[in-house]
Amino acid sequence: MIIHLYTRCWNDAHMLPFFFKHYDSWVDRYYIYDDGSDDGSIDLLRAHPRVVIRSQPPLSDPQSRVESQRRLQNEIWKESRGEADWVVLTDLDEHLYHPEILVYLQECRNNSVTVIPALGFEMISNSFPSHSEETLFDICTTGAPSRSCTKVGIFNPDKISETNFAHGRHRGKLSGLILAPKTDQLLLFHFHYLDFERVVSRHKLYLARQRSKDIQNNWGIQYTWSDAALRENWADIERSAVDVRLGHWDGSNHPGADVWRKLPRTRWRQFLRFLGIRI
Repeated sequence: MIIHLYTRCWNDAHMLPFFFKHYDSWVDRYYIYDDGSDDGSIDLLRAHPRVVIRSQPPLSDPQSRVESQRRLQNEIWKESRGEADWVVLTDLDEHLYHPEILVYLQECRNNSVTVIPALGFEMISNSFPSHSEETLFDICTTGAPSRSCTKVGIFNPDKISETNFAHGRHRGKLSGLILAPKTDQLLLFHFHYLDFERVVSRHKLYLARQRSKDIQNNWGIQYTWSDAALRENWADIERSAVDVRLGHWDGSNHPGADVWRKLPRTRWRQFLRFLGIRI
């Protein structure tokens, strides 16, 4: 199998070593769109032999960074048509996980699966690790099952014609030949809430980059929160958090189980074949 990954980068030098530590064992090529990083991120990207660096294009909507990013993410993966069996579309702080990811992807491919939803977790820790010898999930295993973090992050670029993701990829009206696994076994770990003071600092930087339409539509409203509001949200996540390693997550016990419920599932595959429809 050939697997390509697409993501965006802006001053993520602190996250990149963990990102590569997680994905290097199963991703063949990275396409990373940098948005003018000046914190050493570019040096890290240039040093990686499988990274193709792309400059993020000018905002397609000058009044909205979020809308421009949405449009970009809905297009960039099409470059892998005819080359990759799977594409991964993700953010740098989102780590897609399965304990036997390559075996699982091959199994999905053998079963004609074209779209793989991932059950999301808002990971949380009071500190940010100082080394990247281990993956973030080896260090931080506590997270709150999250409906908003449940996303489609892996799909077959030759079978999907359009993703039509909404802002943040929380929803999407996918078109093409769509077939998802019978049950959701892939997980998505969102490593944003690591070290309270670090998050406060990042939110201030993100807020300074918001455009007028982003503010009007409350896209990224969390960046406007006071320290007290962020601490309240932080406490809510901690109250819901569990050790993700201790649970078997297949959708039946996850609040995001219904997010992608309308996707055709492989349980219909045998019935379709009975009707003479091969997929």
